[in-house]
Amino acid sequence: MTDNFYLDNLDLQFRLERLELQDVIDLKEKGYQYSQEYPAAPRHYADAKDNYRLLLEVLGEICARVIEPRAAEADQEGAHYEDGQVTYTAATQEGLLALKQADLMGAMLPWEYGGLNLPESVFQMMVEIVSRADAGLMTVFGLQEISAAINEYGTPEMKSRLLPRFSQEGASGAMILTEPDAGSDLGGVQTKATLDEASGKWYLDGVKRFATNGCADIQLVLARSEAGSSDARGLSLYVVERDETVRIRRIENKLGIHASPTCEVQYQHTPAELLGKRRYGLMRYAMALMNGARLAVGAQAVGIAEAAYREAYTYATQRHQFNQPICDLPPVSRMLSSMRGEIEATRALITETARWVDRMKVYEQLSEGSATPDPALRQKLKQASNLAETLTPLTKYYASEMGNRVCYQAMQIHGGVGYMREFNVERHYRDVRVTNIYEGTSQLQIVAATGKLLGHALDVMFDEWAAVDYGAELSDLKDRLIEETVQFKAATDVLKAKQRELIDYYASDLADMAVYLVNSWLMLQDGCVSERKRELARIYIDEHLSQVEGARQTIMNAGSAALEMRASIFTIA
Repeated sequence: MTDNFYLDNLDLQFRLERLELQDVIDLKEKGYQYSQEYPAAPRHYADAKDNYRLLLEVLGEICARVIEPRAAEADQEGAHYEDGQVTYTAATQEGLLALKQADLMGAMLPWEYGGLNLPESVFQMMVEIVSRADAGLMTVFGLQEISAAINEYGTPEMKSRLLPRFSQEGASGAMILTEPDAGSDLGGVQTKATLDEASGKWYLDGVKRFATNGCADIQLVLARSEAGSSDARGLSLYVVERDETVRIRRIENKLGIHASPTCEVQYQHTPAELLGKRRYGLMRYAMALMNGARLAVGAQAVGIAEAAYREAYTYATQRHQFNQPICDLPPVSRMLSSMRGEIEATRALITETARWVDRMKVYEQLSEGSATPDPALRQKLKQASNLAETLTPLTKYYASEMGNRVCYQAMQIHGGVGYMREFNVERHYRDVRVTNIYEGTSQLQIVAATGKLLGHALDVMFDEWAAVDYGAELSDLKDRLIEETVQFKAATDVLKAKQRELIDYYASDLADMAVYLVNSWLMLQDGCVSERKRELARIYIDEHLSQVEGARQTIMNAGSAALEMRASIFTIA
């Protein structure tokens, strides 16, 4: 039994040590001037890295000693619903209180609002650690990230009133978008926002569904502000401080993450405040929120996968069959090595994506705060935005699918006992299943990435990586990756020339090629650091380049037969 979920994770420590964010942190800390006013603020970049390491250690201890030991209890008990009121389990409340007392709430808020001013990259490491301990509690903790949207788009009065509630009081947050008839197609949202012209106040009426932590104190709600509109251009985003006009009609009876209440919420002429500008609700604000949430879901999947892998590895070393521990049996050892490679590749992918998101955010702030446009800054912002917007959906897609594969294999290694509720792997298997559904299904992530991929958005990054010298020991892997990257670019152009319906049909193959190549290059870079990483890179690349080649062959042979025969193929009567 470990007593710290950060200190026992060498790969997570490896990611923090290799995190290259000095340009971002220098800007976020305003040249480290904050340290003159806030004692906890870093004095220089090395000090910032030390701060991040310390807070991850504190979080790791809370997760190992307080949260994880009661996770099974929280899962079995589940969130409570009675007379319109939702209550977290006692275990969840204890975990949240421990996080609050350790001053870990409002992690991404600026110092002036009581936050820790963390970059996205470090926050996602926190999300992973909490998810490993209890995936249900993570959704409550992680949704505090809505405070970052209020900080970015809110008025000074709104920020000074609401943001300290997150950081100092531990107020809960929720992002409430989905409706019974508007799920993936959020442009169809019908919750009505009405402006009282006399008072200048907004009121919301409507029903929302599948609202994660929908009982939260502070909510961001997507609603239709423009009468007569029927598409995304008529939607705005509102801040709601929950009161008696917000009715929780029910909580869902779910497969997993039982400690996290998923609510059906009714707004009954609920007072609300417009966030930012009218009509920007979905296309700008909600999409920005969802991109942050998609990264967090990816980190959640990695945390659950890490927990499942450790359960499987421990069981495989202790369980003896055929006069040996089952971890020595080749089929089992292959599963374990594949799981380990996928987890570490995904962790590298999330860190890389978050790094570009961090850069995009600081470059946007600099650009908006500059009276005269700087061509060099504009170019940096363009590159960072392009990569962040391409990598984010790919990361959510791959991480959530990876988490499901790893938990499946972890249960398989346990055999029959893994199917029993007495073993934690059964809970991980249930919890991870939602990650490739909520915050946009895997299929929607592919749709989000396809346009960028067809525009060769990753080429600059691939070319930069291909120009690096990885040493003689890794030269063969580099040559293979260069060849497959060339083939990927060619396959992209072949698919781009197809009709729209065929592009959509084969888009998943293009996404698979892209994400496996990105991961392979990242693993190759890690392979320069240690012998263990070098061996893991070889295993991962050997396993997944064949999948890249298979996806390429599918694209090259793409035809319309499957589409033309849909009616006869799908017939069941």
